[in-house]
Amino acid sequence: MRVLPIANATMRTKDPYAKRALGQNFLINGQVINRILDSFGSKENDVVLEIGPGRGALTEKLIESGAQIYALEFDRDLAPLLHERFEKNENFTLVEGDALKLDLASLERGGRKLRIIANLPYNISTAILQRLFSSVEIIEDCVLMFQREVVDRLTAKPGTSERGYLTVLIEAHFLIEWLFDVPPSAFRPEPKVWSSVVRLLPKTRSIINEELFREVVGRGFAQKRKTILNNLKVWYPKAGELLESIGIDPIRRAETLSLDEWISVVARLELAE
Repeated sequence: MRVLPIANATMRTKDPYAKRALGQNFLINGQVINRILDSFGSKENDVVLEIGPGRGALTEKLIESGAQIYALEFDRDLAPLLHERFEKNENFTLVEGDALKLDLASLERGGRKLRIIANLPYNISTAILQRLFSSVEIIEDCVLMFQREVVDRLTAKPGTSERGYLTVLIEAHFLIEWLFDVPPSAFRPEPKVWSSVVRLLPKTRSIINEELFREVVGRGFAQKRKTILNNLKVWYPKAGELLESIGIDPIRRAETLSLDEWISVVARLELAE
């Protein structure tokens, strides 16, 4: 989809102000809006979930693409405005609720996979991301905006200080592609930090024991300054033997391990049990 140029959005007198408690920063820059929509490329027959549509900066163009749009809005002040503005469109459905509680599988998709687009509130962006891990099988792709430092953590390579628990989980479930950065001036009110837009593509390989995988990685990163051995042995006394049996030096720290090494740890732990 190629989006025609649009002017910067302006705040109308009846529009609610952004709520700091909800982490709201409304996107107003027309060029950035176009670039996000162009990167997403929604089309007819797509089923799209827009998380946090706000004042509808992205919503209008998504509707025009012909896709079936579910707009999930938590703010009770914004929901009536979205309903009033877009209710006449048959391919628009407003869902009032919490992204941390919504069952994605409950959305009517007609057997199609779900495409997700969002300018995520900073204060719950990583929590929403973790909710997506349990729905990978019904997701086609996502184009999401995060605080830039969050993206730095999500894309951190083994051996870098930014790498952590969430990095390994995202690697296990999605291919992540950085698309572009967004300056604070693109929002009202202006945040104090830059943002980044990324694309997520679900991986076909699944973690066999998801619960154990999360447990092991979480334990491994419990205290980042400690070695992987010291973190794991509190929970699994034979951690040293297990690590050495698969060729992982016990004195390494969690951030140095690759995804494949974490998977090997989990697999060997399953055999040990």
